[in-house]
Amino acid sequence: MTATGRSVSRASRSATRADLEHQPLPHRNAGLLSVVRIVVSFLFACHGAKILWGVIGGVDGQGGTAPIGSWPIWWAGVIELFGGTLVLLGLFTRPAALLCSGAMAFAYFTVHQPQAILPLQNHGELAILYCWIFLLIATLGPGRFAIDTTRWRSQSGQTLSN
Repeated sequence: MTATGRSVSRASRSATRADLEHQPLPHRNAGLLSVVRIVVSFLFACHGAKILWGVIGGVDGQGGTAPIGSWPIWWAGVIELFGGTLVLLGLFTRPAALLCSGAMAFAYFTVHQPQAILPLQNHGELAILYCWIFLLIATLGPGRFAIDTTRWRSQSGQTLSN
C-alpha cells in the first residue's frame, strides 16, 4: 500500500469511529441504561418502603412509619415506592420517572434548600441526584430490558435483535 492508501484507510477508520460515537443511545448503550434504571429505582423504592412500611429502620430509626395521608412525607413514600417500582420494572417508565424527578425537585426546594444554599451544606445531594437521574430516564426511556420496550417491540412487530 502507498502512503496515500494508508491515510485513506486511517481516515475511513476515524470516520467509522466518529459515526459510532454519534449513534443514538438505543443502539449502543440501551443495556447499560437499563442497569442504571434498575439500580437507581430499586434504591428509590427502598426509601418508599422505609417510609410506608417501617422497614430498614423506618423513618425514625426504630421501625416507625409516616402517618397515613400526612403531607408531604407519606405522599413522598407513596411516590417513591410505587413510582420507583414502576421505573424498576420498566412499566410506564417515562411518566413514572418524570413524577419521581418532580417529587425529588419538590423535596429539595422545600426541605433542603431553605436550610442552606449548597447541597453539601443542606444534605440535599441525594434528592438532587435522584431528580436528575430520573429526569434523564424520562428523557432517554427505559433501555433494552424493560416491559415498555417488550410491549413496543410486540406492537411494532420487531424482534429482539433489532
